[in-house]
Amino acid sequence: MRPIVLLFAFSLLSSYDAEDSDIVTPVFVQTGKDLLLDVMAPVHRVHRDVFKWRYNEKENIIRLFSDNSTIISSPYQGRVEIFQNYSLLLKNVKQSDIGHYSAGVFGEKDVSVGEYSVTVQDPVFPVHGNVSVSSSSDSCNLTVTCSTQDSHHINSTFRCDANTCSQDEGGDRSKVTTSGASLRVYLSNGSSVICNHSNQVSWAEDIIKIESYCFSDCDIIPPGPVVIDDTITVALTVTVTVVVSVVVVIVAIAAVVQHRKKRKIAEQSMDMKNTVYESVQVNTVSQHLDQTPPDEASAPSQPSIYSLVESGNSTLPESQRAQVDKSDRS
Repeated sequence: MRPIVLLFAFSLLSSYDAEDSDIVTPVFVQTGKDLLLDVMAPVHRVHRDVFKWRYNEKENIIRLFSDNSTIISSPYQGRVEIFQNYSLLLKNVKQSDIGHYSAGVFGEKDVSVGEYSVTVQDPVFPVHGNVSVSSSSDSCNLTVTCSTQDSHHINSTFRCDANTCSQDEGGDRSKVTTSGASLRVYLSNGSSVICNHSNQVSWAEDIIKIESYCFSDCDIIPPGPVVIDDTITVALTVTVTVVVSVVVVIVAIAAVVQHRKKRKIAEQSMDMKNTVYESVQVNTVSQHLDQTPPDEASAPSQPSIYSLVESGNSTLPESQRAQVDKSDRS
C-alpha cells in the first residue's frame, strides 16, 4: 500500500507552487518504519531567516540558521536527519508521531514550503476464510466467512454452476474496522474467493480455491463459458484425421517391410538346407566310390579258357584242350 500513498503524495507535490502554502498532504507510514518528508517549494533564505521543521505548529523539530548551524530539539535527538535539499527524515516512527508537520522560512516574512498530516498505522492482522458448502445436481453454493485476529468478520455467498461463479448481492462485501483497516471478500478470475484485510501501509489475504469445494469430479471450473468457433472445430477435425491417416500408413508400411524381411529370411534358410542336402549326397557318392577295392578296379581281367580256344590260341596246354573238347561233346 505504501507505493500508492507515495504516488498520491507525488501527484500533489507536482501540482504544488508557492501560492499553495495551505495545502496539507496526507501521509501514511507503518509503525517502526522511517518517514521522509520533502519540501514542496524552493527555499529562499535572506539575512537572518531561519528554516524550521515544526510539529503541530508549536514544537520545533529542527532549526537551520543563516550560518548553517543546526539545532535539533531534545525529543528528536538521534531520530531526525536533515538533507541539503531541506528534506526531513524521521526515523522509527511511533503512534505518538501522528500529527501535523510543517516546513517554512521564518524571518521578515514567513513562507510555508510544506505541510503534512501524518498517520501512523500498525500492520494488519492476518485474515482467514471459513467455507460452508451446499450443493445440488447443477449448482454449488459457498458461504465464505472472512475473519481477523482482532475479531472482525464479514461473510458472503457465491453461486457456481458448471461454467461460471458469481457473488450474491446479499451479505457483506466490505467493511471498515475500528482500526481503520478495510476487510473485503470478493470473487477473483471466476475461480477463487479472496479474503482481503488491508490498510494504507499493509495488507493480508487468504485465497480460497472454489474447485476444492465444488465440482470435485471436474478438472477446473473455467472462469466463463467456453465457446469454440466453427472454424477452429473444422481445423481440429482435419488435423486429427490427417494425423490418424499418417499413423495408419506408417503402420502398414512397417508391416509390409516386416513381412518381406521374414520371407527373405525363410528363402535364405531353404537355400541353405538344399545346399547342405546336395553336399551330403555328393559326399555319400564319393565315399561309396572310394570304398571299391583297389585290386578289382585296377587288375586286368583274365581271359577264360573258352575265349582262348575260340580265338585259336595255340598256346593252350593239351590237358586243357581235352577238357574243353570233352565239355563240348557232352
